[in-house]
Amino acid sequence: MTQRATGPFEVKLKPLAAYDGDAALARMSIDKRFHGGLEATSVGEMLSAGDPKGSAGYVAMERVTGALDGRKGSFALMHNATMTLGAPYMNIVVVPGSGTAELTGLTGKMNIVIAPGGAHSYEFDYVFDAP
Repeated sequence: MTQRATGPFEVKLKPLAAYDGDAALARMSIDKRFHGGLEATSVGEMLSAGDPKGSAGYVAMERVTGALDGRKGSFALMHNATMTLGAPYMNIVVVPGSGTAELTGLTGKMNIVIAPGGAHSYEFDYVFDAP
């Protein structure tokens, strides 16, 4: 049965040096603190590219560590997202097999909501594989 965890989160992005010096690709570290159904922190890395007309894309991997509705452990999230002339597409999924401890068998999809003014929140629909 699919469950849903929701809540706010804070994110800090810091620029990192590009692997090959290509200024057309931006590389950043990700640090998050989740609240609500997911009480956790995460660390990760993002790679992005875009143009000044409002189109861009990014990919990212992050390791989330904490508790999901009371179950403790960690898991990885994989992001791929685009903005095409202001129209967003976002796909954030749990990396298969990445759950540890009480989060072993976790699968799911997360949606990020950015409110006017910049406040971030998440909607995380998830299930656990049958034992």
